[in-house]
Order: sequence, then C-alpha cells, then structure tokens
Amino acid sequence: MARSDTRYREAFNRLLDQCADLPIGAALPSEAALSDAFGVSRTVVRRCLARLTEAGVITWEGREKHLLRHPGQGDRIAQASQAAGRDQLEQRFLDWILRFDVPADTPLSVAELSRNFGVAQHELKEFLAGLSRFGLVARRPQGGWMLRGFTKDFAIELSDFRLMLELDAIAKVAEAPVDHPVWPRLASLREAHHALAARIDSEFHEFSKLDEAFHAAINSVVRNRFVTEFQKVISLIFHYHYMWDKTHEMQRNEAAINEHLAIIDALEARDAPGAAEAARQHLRTSKSTLLSSLRHHDLG
Repeated sequence: MARSDTRYREAFNRLLDQCADLPIGAALPSEAALSDAFGVSRTVVRRCLARLTEAGVITWEGREKHLLRHPGQGDRIAQASQAAGRDQLEQRFLDWILRFDVPADTPLSVAELSRNFGVAQHELKEFLAGLSRFGLVARRPQGGWMLRGFTKDFAIELSDFRLMLELDAIAKVAEAPVDHPVWPRLASLREAHHALAARIDSEFHEFSKLDEAFHAAINSVVRNRFVTEFQKVISLIFHYHYMWDKTHEMQRNEAAINEHLAIIDALEARDAPGAAEAARQHLRTSKSTLLSSLRHHDLG
C-alpha cells in the first residue's frame, strides 16, 4: 500500500474518531486545523471530507462543515496492517477496473493483483472463485483467471431481480420516520448530485462513485442479510458494466443524475408512488445501459 494512501486512511479514521465525539450539528474544524492536527496535506483532508460527505456523515458547503450523524464501525477504512476483508477487496477490485479501464477477456495475474491489493494469493483466488459464480471472471483453460462479462439472459434476470429489491427499499424509505438517518444522507446526496452536474463536462467519470453512494443509501433501510449479500454482487456488476461501454458516457451520467434527483424529490415529498415510478424509470435506463454494453462487446 502506497505511503500516501496509508496516510489518507489513518487521517480518515482519526477524523471519524473526532466526529464521534461531537454532538450532531456541530461544526468541524477548518481544513488548515485538520491538516495540522493530522500531519497531512490539505489535499488529503479534502479527500477525507469528500468521503464523509458521500457517506452522509457530514455536510460540506464552502468552509462550513457540520456533523449529520455519528459514524459507525462500517465507516472506517481498513489499515495496511489489517487483513483485507471481502467487502474491501470487492471495492478495490472494482476501483482497479474503473481506474484502468480493464477490457473484457483480460487475463488476470494473481501474483500481480495480490501485490497491488495487499492480500495473500490464496485469499485473492478465493475471491475470484466467488466472483466466478456470477460470470464476472472465469478460469482460463491454460490456468489462471480472466475478466469477462456475462450473458444477455443473466443480465436481464439480474436487472429484474434488482428492480424487485430496490422498489422494496424505495417503499421503506418513503415510510421512514423523520429522524431516520437516511434523510440526511439523501439531503447530502442531493447536494453532491447538483455539484457534479455543474461540472459534468470535465468530471463525468466521478459519477460511478456517486451512483454507488446513492443506491447504498436507498438500500441501507433494508435489514436483511440475504438482500445485503445480493446487493453487493449487484452493485459490483452494475457499476462495472456501467463504465464498460464508454460511448456517450457523459450524456448517460448526466441523465442518471437527473433520474436520481427525481427519486430524491419524490421521497422527500413522501410521494411513494412517484418515487417508485421514478425508480422504475431509472432502473429501466440502467438495464438498457447494461444490455447495450453487452452488445457493444458482442456478448448480448
């Protein structure tokens, strides 16, 4: 793990500890004060603040930063000395795919990925074996692994199943009490969506992270271990394929931002039917994008 990444992880967890000691609504120190306190650059501090904003822990407008909710154990980032859990490995694997635009049918070097992700080779092999059940990776005939897509029928079944899960989550959000933590998360996400829309011409690649945060917030109201496990798989596959086909990416991301905002508008208005219809529209678009990416790579 690079030293810069280690310092970021340490600073982020220290900032979480500081947030845990503050009352809800309290203001956070200035970027300069946080930089001095943690011994890191302001760039690292801003990276930490951005992650807290996406997670709905704080609001951040200019110099004003206020605590929305107390962080939990799930908000922390694993350190270099900690074994990478499956959740962390999934996220880092996805980040690697998106950051380097890894194409389909790319051979995967277990030794190289093991070094990059800081995990033992046997752990990585177990992880890839788990992904192979969902068609995202496959064993190569000559040994090793390769990254690949999946069939059109599987994509349709996955999309239909996702629709059922998310419509159930949307209904639960619409019925959530006013003090439920999902509401400040959605308010923060609204601001983040408008901010990205304002700079979409140059930063449209950033939508993938925002999309992940949005759907995680919606699904956070569902307390079901089986749903949670399937959502992890669905998230991984959809985010991968959403970025796979690069044609008209900026336009697609801009349209998706507007679809997310329509869902947030309806939910905040406690308009359950309107939120469900907006969600159906968004997931239809997502399904169409997924199928288009398959056709683009001659898999559909």
